[in-house]
Amino acid sequence: MTHPELIPIPPTTPITRFTVLTVNIHKGFTALNRRFILPELREAVRSIGADIVFLQEIHGTHEQHPQRYSNWPNMPQYEFLADSIWPQFAYGRNAVYPHGDHGNALLSKFQIVRYDNLDISQSGHENRGLLHCVLRLPGTGQEVHAFCIHLGLREVHRQQQLRLLEQRIAQIPADAPVLVAGDFNDWRQKADLSQSGLTEVFVGAHGKPARTFPARLPLLALDRIYVRNLTAHNPRVLTARPWSHLSDHVPLSVEIEL
Repeated sequence: MTHPELIPIPPTTPITRFTVLTVNIHKGFTALNRRFILPELREAVRSIGADIVFLQEIHGTHEQHPQRYSNWPNMPQYEFLADSIWPQFAYGRNAVYPHGDHGNALLSKFQIVRYDNLDISQSGHENRGLLHCVLRLPGTGQEVHAFCIHLGLREVHRQQQLRLLEQRIAQIPADAPVLVAGDFNDWRQKADLSQSGLTEVFVGAHGKPARTFPARLPLLALDRIYVRNLTAHNPRVLTARPWSHLSDHVPLSVEIEL
């Protein structure tokens, strides 16, 4: 499905290497919802210089918060974060309630050729989605499949959601580059996407996934970045300030090479 708001980006120098960032932004609030910090979060995200940003728990709309917080943006949170830095963005609305909605988003300096949002909710439980974007890299015309995901809190649901992800990946040509990033809630470290040819970048570099939660003292490895037909360099966990005091997760970053 191609969306009319995805305006093509003019050709430029061929891109074969780029930086990825993923973070659960907790709807723009610090841990336990003590403070609204989306403007500070935007500056922190900008400082990384990432080309592609995967975001989880991001508001599309909310009718009441603008009345409570004077610095609430007059646009969806993903547009506020994208600003003039990431000209392309996609939003997958997962949870809808009387006053608003939230879901996953992807910000990109590269053209988003098409995207769609797959409902991976398990009946009677949390609303979850899988945002699948196809990016076209400048100069080379290479297409990269990027998945932004937020899995459920129960192990049985996570395993079912991973199977849905694998089914979607199975529809992609075997030689196509694939990126999967987001909040897997995989504190038991049971997630396994090796059957789909995916490698987790921190496991590949350090033998184990990165600890990302809670932000001030990360103990649990909840977040992941997986790749297929791509090479990962310099994976980093951003635990220092200001990240330790923004959201309840710390971000993951990695350099990717075709």
